[in-house]
Amino acid sequence: MRAFAELYTALDETNKTGAKTDALVRYFQAAAPADAAWALYFLIGRRPRQAVPTARLRAWATEAAGLDDWLFGEAYDAVGDLAETVALVLPDPDGEERWTAAGVAGAVGVAGTQHAASVRIAGGGAVRDDLVGTQHAASLQVWVEQVLLPLRTLDEATQKAAVLAAWATLGGTARFVFNKLITGQFRIGVSQRLVTRALAQVSGVDGDSIAHRLMGEWTPAPLWYASLIAADTTDSDASRPYPFCLAHPLEAEPATLGDLVRWQVEWKWDGIRAQIVRRNGATYVWSRGEELVTERFPELAALGALFPDGTVIDGEALPFKDGVVLPFAQLQRRIGRKDLGKKILSDVPVILLVYDLIELAGKDVRDQPLAWRRAQLDALVTAIAPAADVAADALPVSGSIGLSPLVLATDWEDLARLRDTARDRNAEGFMLKLRESPYRVGRQRGDWWKWKVAPYTIDAVLINAQRGSGKRASLYTDYTFAVWDGDRLVPFAKAYSGLTDAEIREVDAFVRRNTTETFGPVRAVKPELVFELGFEGLQRSTRHKSGVAVRFPRILRRRLDKKIADADTLETIQALLPPV
Repeated sequence: MRAFAELYTALDETNKTGAKTDALVRYFQAAAPADAAWALYFLIGRRPRQAVPTARLRAWATEAAGLDDWLFGEAYDAVGDLAETVALVLPDPDGEERWTAAGVAGAVGVAGTQHAASVRIAGGGAVRDDLVGTQHAASLQVWVEQVLLPLRTLDEATQKAAVLAAWATLGGTARFVFNKLITGQFRIGVSQRLVTRALAQVSGVDGDSIAHRLMGEWTPAPLWYASLIAADTTDSDASRPYPFCLAHPLEAEPATLGDLVRWQVEWKWDGIRAQIVRRNGATYVWSRGEELVTERFPELAALGALFPDGTVIDGEALPFKDGVVLPFAQLQRRIGRKDLGKKILSDVPVILLVYDLIELAGKDVRDQPLAWRRAQLDALVTAIAPAADVAADALPVSGSIGLSPLVLATDWEDLARLRDTARDRNAEGFMLKLRESPYRVGRQRGDWWKWKVAPYTIDAVLINAQRGSGKRASLYTDYTFAVWDGDRLVPFAKAYSGLTDAEIREVDAFVRRNTTETFGPVRAVKPELVFELGFEGLQRSTRHKSGVAVRFPRILRRRLDKKIADADTLETIQALLPPV
C-alpha cells in the first residue's frame, strides 16, 4: 500500500508524460505480481463499488478525530473531498499502536482464523514475522482482498472496527488512497495508453498486445498479470474484444486534409459504439466502455450470429424505428435495464450499423488499410444481407444490420453543405477516415477525424454554484444555469467545463460576494452573470423543472456584453425540440 501511495503521489505531482511513465515503470519493475495486478486494475479506471456508505464514514471520522459534527462539516466544505478530509482530520498514526493489513483483517474476522486479533505493530516497530509475515505488512493485495473487498458484506459494527483499524494503521497519502478506494472514487491523472506504454517497457511486449489483453473481463491475480506481460502474444480469450480505434475532433479547416478522394466519409451517428465478437459458435457484444452488453442487446447477438466464426466487427447500436434514427435519450431507456420487456424492445428497437472489420477468419486484420477492410466487410454484409433483409448500401430496417453508408461529394465545400443536413438525419456530423489507415489502438492524430456540426447554443443565467473536487475543491466551479419562463428563471442545465483558470477565479469571487442562500454545499447567487452554453442535443423530460434535458452541456464563454434580461427563454429552447 505504501508503494502504491508513493506511485499515486508521483503521478499526481507532475503533468509531464515522461515523468509519469518513469514512475509507472519503476513501480511495475519492483511490485510483486499480486500487487501489480491490483495497481493496474485501479490505474486504468476500474474500481470496486463503494464499500461503506458516505454517512457512516463521516460519522466515524468525526468521532475518531474528536470533532463536533459542524466542525467536520466546515473542514469538508473547505476541502471539498470526503476522502481527503478524513485523511487530514484524523491523528497521525506514527508513535501509536498500529495494525498490519493482515492484522486489521484478522482482528475483525474478515480474513479468516490464520490472522489472530493480537497481531499488532506497537509504536511503529517491526512486523511480527512469525504471525503476519513481512510480505503482508505493505501488500496492496492484502489491503484490497482482505480488508477492502469484504467490507460491503459486513454488519455496521464490524465495518466500523475494520475501517478504524485501517485508519489507525495508515497515514498520509496511503490513508487518502484507502479512503478513495472504499468510497469507490479513486481516480488518477494517467491514461490507459500511458499505463500500457509503461508495461510494454517493463515486459518487452508490444503495447498493442498488452492493450488487447487488458480488454474485456479479467480478475486481478498473479497468474493473470504474468500472462499479461508474457512474451507469447498468440493467446486470445474467445470473448475478448480489441481496443477501439478513436477519432480526434477536427480543429482545422477540412481542406487542410488534402484531396478529398483520400478520405472515406461516413455520417457520425449518436448511438452506442460496439464490437461484435463471433468466435467458437458464440456471439459477444462489447461496448466501448469494455462492458459486456450481449444480454442488453439481444437483437445484436442474433445479428452477430449471422457472421462466420472468427469475425470481429466494429459498429454502432443505433435506436431506429419506422425508418427514422431515434434520439440517444431513447436508447438510454434501454441501457440501464437488466430485464428487457417486450414493450421497451418494441418502443426502442436497435439496428447494427457496421463500420469496420477487425478480425477475419480468426486473423487480426487491423494492419490492413481501411479500403481493404471496407471491401471485405462489404462482402460479408452483402452475403448475410438477405438473411438480415437489408441492402448493404443503405440504412437497415429496424432490428437488422447494414454497412455504414458512404457520403459522396465533389469537394470539401460540397461536403460542408451536406454536413449542414446532419441534424435532419439525427446525425452529429461526419467521420473522416484516411483510406490507407490501419485500425489503430485508442485515439491517435492523423488518420480518423470527427467533423461535427456546430453545437446548439443558448445564453443562460448563473443561479447556483458548488465547489469542485480534487485540485478545484476550494473553488466554486460547478454551476447551475437558468433561462426565462415568463418573468421567472427556471433551472435549465448544469455545467462545469469551458472556463479558463482565471475566469474560474473571477466567478468564484463573484459567488462568494453574492451568495443569497445556501443549500448544503450549494450556494444560490444573485442572478447577474450571463454565459453562452453549448450542447449536442436536447430531449423532453419530466424529471427536469424546465421540461427539457440537454446532452453534453458545457460553457462556451461568458457574455460580458449581455444583461440577464437578454438571456434566452424556455420557449426558444422548446422550439429546438424534435417533433413528438
